[in-house]
Amino acid sequence: MDDDVDAIARAWARERPGTPVGSIGVITRIWRIGKILNDERRRTLNRLGIDAATLDLLSTLRRAGRPYTLAPGELARLSLVSAGAISQRVARAEQSGLVCRKKAGPDGRGVLVTLTTAGHRLLDRSVDALLTHEEGLLDALSADQRDQVSDLLRVLLADLTERVGTDGRSGP
Repeated sequence: MDDDVDAIARAWARERPGTPVGSIGVITRIWRIGKILNDERRRTLNRLGIDAATLDLLSTLRRAGRPYTLAPGELARLSLVSAGAISQRVARAEQSGLVCRKKAGPDGRGVLVTLTTAGHRLLDRSVDALLTHEEGLLDALSADQRDQVSDLLRVLLADLTERVGTDGRSGP
């Protein structure tokens, strides 16, 4: 069963004989799936009343385990964003009562960011709804197919991370 990605690969093979076109079937499909999933996630988060940056911040704190506290530098590292981006995210979330900042360290110059009860409730409600919705987006694949795709993407991600230098860590 061919699709328009196959047609693109065939057209390039016809127009540029000798140009390698094998990657089109994988990369173009991954790119298109990524766009669809990104758009769908944005719509879903909008319905849930949370934006992707806040979800990422709260999720990172929640996944850290009790007491759901991390230093801003660790938040930035785990979220793959700059220290400035984390600072902005924390400030917005703190204004909304989703996190709080506390002085830390022997001299009190360090800062720790902690998930509040309100942040915890919003995140748990949002993650449950989001992941339930996204689970449904995979209905076309059997459990075995999902495992196969996951395994193959893990191999590709590990290789690209090593060669290109980023691992794309984020998400709920």
